[in-house]
Amino acid sequence: MKKPLHEAILEKTLLGDGAMGTQLQQAGLEPGGCGEAWNVDHPDRVLAIQKRYVEAGSDCLITNTFGGSRIMLERHAKDADVAAINKAGALIAREAFGEKEGYVLGDIGPFGGLLEPYGEVAEKSVREAFAEQARALVDGGADAIIIETQTSLEELGIGLEAAREAGAPCVIGSMAYDVTFDGEEIRTMMGIGPEDAAEFMAENGADVIALNCGSGIDVSWAARAVERYRRITDLPTMAQPNAGLPELVDMEVVYRQTPEEMTGELSALLAAGANIVGGCCGSSPDHLLLFRKLLDETQDGKPEEES
Repeated sequence: MKKPLHEAILEKTLLGDGAMGTQLQQAGLEPGGCGEAWNVDHPDRVLAIQKRYVEAGSDCLITNTFGGSRIMLERHAKDADVAAINKAGALIAREAFGEKEGYVLGDIGPFGGLLEPYGEVAEKSVREAFAEQARALVDGGADAIIIETQTSLEELGIGLEAAREAGAPCVIGSMAYDVTFDGEEIRTMMGIGPEDAAEFMAENGADVIALNCGSGIDVSWAARAVERYRRITDLPTMAQPNAGLPELVDMEVVYRQTPEEMTGELSALLAAGANIVGGCCGSSPDHLLLFRKLLDETQDGKPEEES
């Protein structure tokens, strides 16, 4: 019987997946299109992407539901399909694993605005939207729910509560940090540092504390963030940094770090104690393939298949 995710990661480091948005675009998603709707409109294309990550060695797949809350889907006139889109996202990820034991992480991303009083979105609306999405992901069989790319503790807290109330077997909170202008520190857009985030997540029901994405957040910065998390709490950690620093080329954001370059920095993240490692913006199955190779070579000091 498969162990719960938060138990399995205490035994060995697991490999996550990589970017989804850029992979969808390469598969034909138009700019500004609703990639989450592909879970019901083009499930074969989503499945093909996630199968490539499994073939590269991923132990964990994040569902294609980053913008799957009612608030986000309303912008594409897809809000009537919230339950179907999210449940399908979980089922597709499960199918991608085939006979392999893998972990499906149901993805809840930001609702795409600011809560009152800083913005115009009422807290009640966000609570209802996250609760609805979390229930659908759990109904689809997700092994965990990840509340990711968060910048405010208020929104993160709503997501953590929704995941717990939906009965998620494991709850992950993941922050998006930006490197400050002087290059000396990282903070979220709302000014939250790793220590405050770690303390908040530990006190609000997260089983795993994580980081992903963010401006300037590469593997090196992710390693430092994990070290800071671990000074605050003994909870397991997860890190999915970007493939280097972004560049603007012909009005498109490009991440140029090669699989070899990104993997060359991965040892620092493993040494920091990350329990799940993967990639975010700019990463691909090719990056994850080399991550897998390094993990197998270093896991418990010997290749995984011999352990």
